Amino acid sequence: MEAPVFLLDSRAKRCIGNAMALWPQSSQGKIPAIEDLRARYDAQFARFGAPPADVPFTPARLGAIAGEWVGESRDGRIILYFHGGGFIAGSPQSHRPIIGKLVDVSGVGAFSVGYRLAPECFFPAAVRDGIDAYRALLAKGVAASSVILAGEEAGGGLAFSVALAIRNAGLEMPGGLLAVSPWADLSLSGLSILQNRKPDAMPDWETLFVSARHYLRKSNPCDAYASPAYASFAGFPPVMVHAGASEILRDDASKLGDRAAAANIPVSVEIYDGMGHLFQFEAGRSEAKVSLSRLAQFIRAKSAAIAA
Repeated sequence: MEAPVFLLDSRAKRCIGNAMALWPQSSQGKIPAIEDLRARYDAQFARFGAPPADVPFTPARLGAIAGEWVGESRDGRIILYFHGGGFIAGSPQSHRPIIGKLVDVSGVGAFSVGYRLAPECFFPAAVRDGIDAYRALLAKGVAASSVILAGEEAGGGLAFSVALAIRNAGLEMPGGLLAVSPWADLSLSGLSILQNRKPDAMPDWETLFVSARHYLRKSNPCDAYASPAYASFAGFPPVMVHAGASEILRDDASKLGDRAAAANIPVSVEIYDGMGHLFQFEAGRSEAKVSLSRLAQFIRAKSAAIAA
């Protein structure tokens, strides 16, 4: 399959041009096949371990959107969760260890969205699936204030893109926005992309770069719906973002915090020293326990319980 291309503005051209110097060090100029990219992500997903044994997973649909219910919602609170995988890989099933742990520590049930993936379904298909799932929740009688939009990596950025679509559609905003190690700038312009580059790290620059090409096709990587790091957050709900100081997506987390602060939105961005990508889901780390506890506290505090 011919590699997709996307249109760039002058700023994005400079960012990508500078970063292209990294390309020969990892791929000798060869563009990885989509199967190889998905295999890389699958290897990353495998390190998350097993999902919590006492958290149930039930395949379901929200309107036309496939996914699965995770845990139980006893008081009306819901996490609408978007998995990672560079917009080209992953599923609610592959991310059961992550969403299961988040449900377990927070005590709040979730719907994990099986949004469409590139290159088969490219931008903005994932954003459309996200807002359609949110509309379906509201149609079921779920209060917007009881919903937390959440995700990790590409799904973390997608949660913010969906919030942007919700706001611009004139719908009531959710109770909060939460992201872990979000990928929110598909132009890959953050300094941490270079500073924290390591040969054995995942995701690496090459994987993200080619994933973005598959997802965006001819769209601008600085489009706010693709890269919410360039969006206005006016009217957004409270935001919490966590990342590791040693990961390449560190600056994406900071950019989201900057956008929220510029819009006078309550925001908490926590960057954990010495930690890498999605450290929260590695067993035995004290920092993981602290981060998960803080995320759970945010979910409970910003989602409104519905009286029985």
